[in-house]
Amino acid sequence: MERSVVFAGFGGQGVLLAGKVLARAAMDLGLHVTWLPSYGPEMRGGTANCTVVVSTDPVGSPIVDAPDVLLAMNGPSLDKFEGRVTPGGVIVVNSSLVPRAVTRKDVGEVRLAANDLARELGEPRAANMAALGAIVWAIGTVPLEAVKAAMRGELGAKIGEKAAQANEAALEQGFALGQKTNLGT
Repeated sequence: MERSVVFAGFGGQGVLLAGKVLARAAMDLGLHVTWLPSYGPEMRGGTANCTVVVSTDPVGSPIVDAPDVLLAMNGPSLDKFEGRVTPGGVIVVNSSLVPRAVTRKDVGEVRLAANDLARELGEPRAANMAALGAIVWAIGTVPLEAVKAAMRGELGAKIGEKAAQANEAALEQGFALGQKTNLGT
């Protein structure tokens, strides 16, 4: 089993962190993992993306031409990466910032208002965790509980208990929304 994900958005949206949390959760489960970040020189406000590969076997390369799953946190990311997703893959779209739908008919789409959901939870910075919850559902190989534990390991002491709980709730709600889409992944 090997699953690949591209997390993409503006710098400051937490896409690199979301990828890192998924990679840590998979590592903690004993899976083989690569995490390859890429970002522009301006970091905040510039483009940022990362690729995560999770596998039961050693990963041959961290470079992925056709990911199984894409997270597009903004319109330019959807424009750039939509055509690369493998047929039968899933695209998670942050509909808070991306008004257009996926144009491809050979992939599934999960529309998640990640920014709105995070604001409702009282933690606007949790939009990336809401999106990660949907990604966890889409890849179907890393249990949500492992991702929660990895998130706490990455952020817990830095953000405090209230924010950690909001991030957990965002993960859960993103995962639940993914389940409701019934794409059959």
